Amino acid sequence: MNEFLQALLSTQGFVIGTLVPFLFVLTVVVFVHEMGHYLVGRACGIGVDAFSIGFGPELIGFNDRRGTRWKLCAIPLGGYVKFVGDMNASSSQPGAEKIAALSEAQRKVAFHTQPIWKRAATVFAGPLFNFLLTIAVFAVLFSIHGRYVAEPMVASVNAGSPAAVAGIQPGDRFVSVNGEKVDTFADVQRLVSGRAGDPLAFVMLRNGTEVSLVATPQPMEQEDALGNKIKVAVIGVVNNEELGQPRRITYGPVGALAAAVEETGHIIERTGQFLTRFAVGREDKCQLGGPVKIAGMSAQAARLGFDWLVQLVALLSVGIGILNLLPIPPLDGGHLMFYAIEAVIRRPVSERMMEAVYRTGMFLVLAFMAFVFWNDLFGC
Repeated sequence: MNEFLQALLSTQGFVIGTLVPFLFVLTVVVFVHEMGHYLVGRACGIGVDAFSIGFGPELIGFNDRRGTRWKLCAIPLGGYVKFVGDMNASSSQPGAEKIAALSEAQRKVAFHTQPIWKRAATVFAGPLFNFLLTIAVFAVLFSIHGRYVAEPMVASVNAGSPAAVAGIQPGDRFVSVNGEKVDTFADVQRLVSGRAGDPLAFVMLRNGTEVSLVATPQPMEQEDALGNKIKVAVIGVVNNEELGQPRRITYGPVGALAAAVEETGHIIERTGQFLTRFAVGREDKCQLGGPVKIAGMSAQAARLGFDWLVQLVALLSVGIGILNLLPIPPLDGGHLMFYAIEAVIRRPVSERMMEAVYRTGMFLVLAFMAFVFWNDLFGC
């Protein structure tokens, strides 16, 4: 019995080692997302019935002076803000009879009676706050630790690699990749890693002369710092300490913020690139995971230190923000799509059409959730 409790409750056990880090990561990301909806909604004069972290039965909660119910629920895989007049937690459009049943005071603060711009701003605020969280995390980390960079030099070229076939040679310096200027070796890795099978144009500086070459990155399985098996595209060049001259860049507050915005933009770009390639079957399905994979990553990050756990929060926050902007009801992007249509045709989308699209969207969301759960448990 003692051995069981020790395995369960030790820092390497399930509760402390895995469950607590997982709940920390997920709760922070969900709280910030929903707080974005809440704060902008309140600023727009929209009433809020409930703010929930998690779904299902309520565990603890309280009512504030405005009548909003703040609660923590039993299933910690998400959360929601329920505005006055919403049919449910997904802010589905109520029917005319539901709106008519609201009191005059409720109609003034109901979500669906507000101008389009207020509804759109409130919905967009959730993903926006996810992006702002990532920027804030990186800004703090950069200001504390700085960032290590290396010169974009080629120390050696793997035999038979795409780089060797293209004619890249030891001593070359990367100038640009596909027209984008590079300053560090990390820039080269960023521009190559998600482009397996795509011919890329490289400009190399060789003996003072620029040389243009084309190489097609190939996928290679690697293990990241959190122990995940990932496939990244490589061209087969190696950088070393002698040529790369690694150094640490330090930042003041403004510089750290600018670097954080840039890094967050790169992550958004790479994530969008991955999802686009995945949609057309050009990415490995095992690169997508659900709660089980996130729990494993959280546990490993916690073992490496709090900084790693916070970085995982930042990366997951970007992913949640991007996924929520997909134009699929009941995601935030689906709501924004309806508001855009409403702005064009100058009237709300018909209830019948909206219901049909919501049903389809809900099916797609549930199918995606089933897919990542399958990946977590059996598929990969």
